[in-house]
Amino acid sequence: MGDIQGGGVSGDGYIERREEIMAVMKKTASFTEELLQENERLRQRVSTLEAQKSMPVAADNSFVQELMERLKQTENDKQELFSRFQEVSEENRNFAERYVEIEAENNNLANLYVASYQLHSTLDFDEVIQIITEIVINLIGAEAFAIALIDPKTEVVKAVSAEGIRQEEFPTVKLGEGVIGKVLADGEPFIPDALDPEAKIDLTKPIVAVPLKIKDLVFGVLCIYRFFEQKKELVDVDRELFTLLAGHAATAIFSSRLYTDSNRKLQTIQGLIQLMAS
Repeated sequence: MGDIQGGGVSGDGYIERREEIMAVMKKTASFTEELLQENERLRQRVSTLEAQKSMPVAADNSFVQELMERLKQTENDKQELFSRFQEVSEENRNFAERYVEIEAENNNLANLYVASYQLHSTLDFDEVIQIITEIVINLIGAEAFAIALIDPKTEVVKAVSAEGIRQEEFPTVKLGEGVIGKVLADGEPFIPDALDPEAKIDLTKPIVAVPLKIKDLVFGVLCIYRFFEQKKELVDVDRELFTLLAGHAATAIFSSRLYTDSNRKLQTIQGLIQLMAS
């Protein structure tokens, strides 16, 4: 084949040119393929990043929810512990108050035991009355009171001891009349439910009247007209003390009276015997 003239391209030159174009096309195809691969890699990377981005959010939500549940449970536990603490505090306060009451009762009982021992340690009438007076003042807390006995001969009630009032002003009492007469007749104590600190002293109307008796034999009465200021009310232990004191005081008074009368009679008989012997 002949050469192409007039500015044409020879066969060798055409082949070279085509090879150059083919090389460029290959490079372009290779570059395009690389671009596509890089694009796919980038797309996968973007997908991975988006997946990784969404995962912490879900994890954070789950963690926050768990924290909220723990916080709620902690709050419930705190409320339960606080309620239990209040219950225990209330129980401790009740125990403390009860302990004080029991301690006071034990002290009163111990004092009453000592007082009753003192009452029965003597048969002297005047000593017995003095001991009863001290007990009523120190143990019961009475400021104004009287101890009155029935005269077995005249059956007149007379005060044998008084504090805070004049002994000779103790009223004449008839059995069954007024507070004192009713207590002497019935043998039942008169103890009010509440104290009136403003009440005036009326010797015919004691605040408390306790009969002195042995079994059904009533021979006297303890009349209380005023308590010391610190004693604002009567409690159960006071009522028990009134009852116990009345019983012990009555026994001591009765015994000392019998002993005094017997001793007086004995001395009279001994005096007569000595007189006759001389």
